[in-house]
Amino acid sequence: MEYRLLGASGVRVSALCVGASRFGIAPLAADVDALVGRALDLGINFIDTANSYGNQARYDRPGVPPWTDRLSSEEYVGRALKGRRHDVVLATKVQERMGNGPNDGGPSRGGLTRRHIMFMCEQSLRRLQTDHIDVYYAHHPDPTTPLDQTLRALDDLVRQGKVRYPALSNFPAWQMTHALWLCDQQGLDRPVAMEMPYNLFNKSIESEVVPACQAFDVGIVTYTSLTMGLLTGTYRPGEPPPPRSRGSFGMPAYLSEPRKEAVARLAALGTEWGHATSQVALAWLLGRPGITSAIVGSETIAQLEEVVPAVGVRLSAEQVAQVEAAIGS
Repeated sequence: MEYRLLGASGVRVSALCVGASRFGIAPLAADVDALVGRALDLGINFIDTANSYGNQARYDRPGVPPWTDRLSSEEYVGRALKGRRHDVVLATKVQERMGNGPNDGGPSRGGLTRRHIMFMCEQSLRRLQTDHIDVYYAHHPDPTTPLDQTLRALDDLVRQGKVRYPALSNFPAWQMTHALWLCDQQGLDRPVAMEMPYNLFNKSIESEVVPACQAFDVGIVTYTSLTMGLLTGTYRPGEPPPPRSRGSFGMPAYLSEPRKEAVARLAALGTEWGHATSQVALAWLLGRPGITSAIVGSETIAQLEEVVPAVGVRLSAEQVAQVEAAIGS
C-alpha cells in the first residue's frame, strides 16, 4: 500500500479509502466486519462514511432489508472497528437531512449551523463507538448559514478533542478559498481535505478545485472514483446489467451504450497491459495532480482485492494518453 499526506495535516492515509455508504446493503450486515478486516490487512487505513449513509430509503435495493430494518453506515463501521480503531483514519460527514424538522439538515434546514453540527457530531461519535472523529467533513455547502459560523463550530470540536481535522466536501473552489481565508483571519483550524467526485468520465474539478487545493495544500479525496462500478468493466455493451448489480435497479445516466463501449476499449488496454479494468481506471486517477486518496465502494472482498493492486500501477504518459483516448476525453 502507498500512503500520502492528507493536505497540511501531517497525517498519512492510504491511496485507497474504503467507502462505507452502502454498508448493510452491499456488503450485507453479516459481511461488513470481514470486508473491513481484509481492507485493514491489505494496508488500507482510511475509511469514509457519513451520518446520512445507509439506513435511508434512497439506499434500498431489491433483496436487502428495507431501510427501517437496517443500522446506519456509521454503526456498521463502529462495530467493524472494535479493537482496531486506532489503526484507522476515520472520516465522517455532517450536513445532509437527518429528519423532518425545520433544523434537521440539508441545504435549507440548517445543515451546517452550530446547532446541527454539534448535535450531529455527538450522534456520530455514539454510532461510531469512538471518542473522536479523525476527519470531519462539511458534506455540502449550506447557503442559509454563514460560513464563519460553520468553521467556528468545527474549530470548537477540534478544541474539544472530538474532531482531529475539519474538512470540506462538494464545495466550489471559490468557497473553499473563502473558508481558508476566514480560518486564517479568525485563527481557526483550516480544512485539510476536499472530497469531490472525480473519475475518467467526470473531470470537472480539474479546472478550479484541483489548482486551488494544490495552491493551498488541501488534500483531494475522490468519490465515484469508478463511476458507480461502470469503470470496473462489469457492464458490457449490448448486454443488460448483471443481476443484483447497482445498474440492475436503475442508474441509466451511468450506463449509456457509448459509455459501456468506452469502458470496453479501456478493458482492452488493461488486458494488453496485464491489468484489470478497475486497476487502469484507478491508476489513472491516482496519477492525477493533487490526488491524495480515491474512495472505492467495494461490495465484496473479491472486488476489494481486485482494486488494491492499482496503487502499484504507474502509467506512462503514452498510456495515459491511450486511456483518455479510449474514454473519449
